[in-house]
Formats: sequence, C-alpha cells, structure tokens
Amino acid sequence: MTTYAQFRKEQQSFLSSDGTIKYIDRGQGEVLVLLHGVPTSGWLYRKMIEQLSQNYRVIVPDMLGFGSSDSPKGYNIYAPNEQAKRLIELMNSLQINNWNHVFHDAGGLWTWELLKLEPHRINNLIILNTIIYEEGFKPPIRFKKGFLAKCIMALYNNGITTKAMLKGLFNAGLTNANIISKTDLEGYKKPLLEGKTKAMYHFFSNTCNNLPDYSKVFENLSMQKLLIWGKDDSFLVYEKMKDKVPMNLNIKAENIHIIEAKHFIPEEKSNQIVNLIHDFIKA
Repeated sequence: MTTYAQFRKEQQSFLSSDGTIKYIDRGQGEVLVLLHGVPTSGWLYRKMIEQLSQNYRVIVPDMLGFGSSDSPKGYNIYAPNEQAKRLIELMNSLQINNWNHVFHDAGGLWTWELLKLEPHRINNLIILNTIIYEEGFKPPIRFKKGFLAKCIMALYNNGITTKAMLKGLFNAGLTNANIISKTDLEGYKKPLLEGKTKAMYHFFSNTCNNLPDYSKVFENLSMQKLLIWGKDDSFLVYEKMKDKVPMNLNIKAENIHIIEAKHFIPEEKSNQIVNLIHDFIKA
C-alpha cells in the first residue's frame, strides 16, 4: 500500500505563473491526465495510477490550492478559468500537445474552462461523477462569501474538525466508508492540516452559488466521450440530468456506465473504471 509520504516523494514540481504545482508523471505511451476535484487531490487516483501507467503515460496534477501544490494568498486565483490556464501551462511545459482527459467532481469546471480555451488539445473525455448542470448538483455545503465562511474554512485545519469533516464526507460519498484506511485518510487529511483551504473557500462560497452555464461549450465537443457515474451519488445526482447529459454532450449509449457506487468512484471502483477506460481508448 502506497503511503502519502511515498506519493509526495514521487511528485515532480512545475512553477506555474501563480505558484508551484505538484504532479505525478508515470508510464509511457498515450497520455492520460487524471484530474481531481474538491476537496481532494491527485491522491484520489492512487489506486488507478499503478494500473493505468502500465499502458499509458499518466499525468496526475494537484491543482493549485490542493494536495502538495502551493496555496497562495487570494481567492479569485482559484477560479475555474484560472485553474484551466495553469493546467494548460503544465501540459505545455511537458511538451504534451494532446491527451485523454479523465476528470471527477469540480475537475469538470476546470475541464469545461479548458475546453473553452483549447478544445483541440483533448482526444477523448472520460467523465466521472462531475459537475455539469445545476440540476442534480447538491454540494455538501454552500457558503455566502465573507468572514464567517472564512472562519469555518479555517477550522478545517485544526485536526479534530478536519477528521470530522472527512468522516462526514466519506460517510456520504462512499457506499462503505470503512474502505478508507488510516493510510488512505492521511492523504486527504494532511493538505487540510497544512492550511490548504483557500481554494475550497472559493469553490463553496463562489462557484457553488454561481455555477456557470457551459451549454455553448458542450455544443462544440467533437471528441468521443465515456461517462462513468456512481448511481447512488447524493452530491451529483445523475437521475436529475440523465435526459440532458447524453443528448447535450453527445455521448453514445454504449459509452454510458452507471455503476453501483456513490460519489468517490475512484475509491470504490478503481479496477472497473480502469478496465472501462482501457476498452474505450482502445476501441
């Protein structure tokens, strides 16, 4: 079992225009980017990296404000369009022009913004329980911007509150929260204890209350898409958007897989997801 210390030791560093981004770069061949959401990091994909890197070159960033990456002052620096620009910077620095793109949760927002800027860069989209529409979007918390919300976010790095928050998150987001061991939990807990809460504040107090409309982006997506979704996700309820998503994103019926899981499907169903991705890309 990989420890979080080992995971961090493998991470490389890229100095973006706004701060250092840490990332995993493992394997050879066709490129797969694995993009996390909120409040996770590249650690979310640790079970998948080992398997996928046997057949692909796997790039797994911690976006700015998450995981091992920097958490600079300010809040607008964490807006979805800014995160997208930095991801493009990272891929340019690696001299990767095109890639297959896997994304989860708020990684959808950063992905839609990236597709506004450079849609030609992505060969295939692999969608895992992500933010698409206001329908079905039920985040665990929403805050109004201000002092109170900042104080609440600050509590998440005091240890006791951090543990309670993560316990509640995984109880709601996993069919069986006991699959998260102490070693697993360390990778989610440590960034919060280090004070990585500014990006979370922006998401829960800004983005969650003003979700952008990406309909125009969806109309121009010419690449193939694979959708894998936990059917019992209470944060992102597919049932509420099942009629819109296949039609508006132009996803073939055979590429839609609603699986027995909740929100954190890379934790619950890593093997199944890896197999579906491999079959999809090689088709």
